[in-house]
Amino acid sequence: MSTAERERVGPAPRTVGGLDLLGPTLTLRYPDLDDAPALFALGRDPAVSRYFSWGPYERVEEAEAYIAGLPARRAAGELLDFLVVHRQEGPIGITGLSGLAVRDRRAVVGSWLGHRFWGSGANRESKALMAHLAFAHLGMERLTAYAAAQNTRSHRALERLGFRREGVLAAWHRHGDRVYDVVSYGMVRAAWERSGLPDVPAEVRGALPAAFVVA
Repeated sequence: MSTAERERVGPAPRTVGGLDLLGPTLTLRYPDLDDAPALFALGRDPAVSRYFSWGPYERVEEAEAYIAGLPARRAAGELLDFLVVHRQEGPIGITGLSGLAVRDRRAVVGSWLGHRFWGSGANRESKALMAHLAFAHLGMERLTAYAAAQNTRSHRALERLGFRREGVLAAWHRHGDRVYDVVSYGMVRAAWERSGLPDVPAEVRGALPAAFVVA
């Protein structure tokens, strides 16, 4: 579909009871089953899932199963994932919150993007939108981010955003037969307020997920 055609038909229909985060070039929304082919195309690249516990995708049914399970995991406070949609390019990846601790008002933020969108600025914008949601709307006081010790590209990206390197977790993460040390990064509310992330325009539309509202 051309850009002109996409602009005529408008954005894809939202999931009922959905939540949209709008930035300058991206919209974050809940994935629908119709998004499975696009996610499959992005997630079948071994470079994308190199340091993750899943993938690469081998069948579109894997993406379908992931999407189908999201509403229950969202309602349980287990996983709050969004499809990252570029206004011209369409779906380009996933970002979300997990590891929720309601008492401590913290969660883990994570993202993956299709290979050709690395270095495009989409990671910064999507993280800015997620931080805005977490700190300004959900009541979080802290976001944690993890990156494999070998994934220096992610280290640099997180540090540029204002995340603080806090230490190395030995043998923390397993992907297939490989075990990775993981570097832990943190951002507290005050650090977010001092960072450049609040300068990224952000709009939240829709109903906040009750399980993730901590204050």
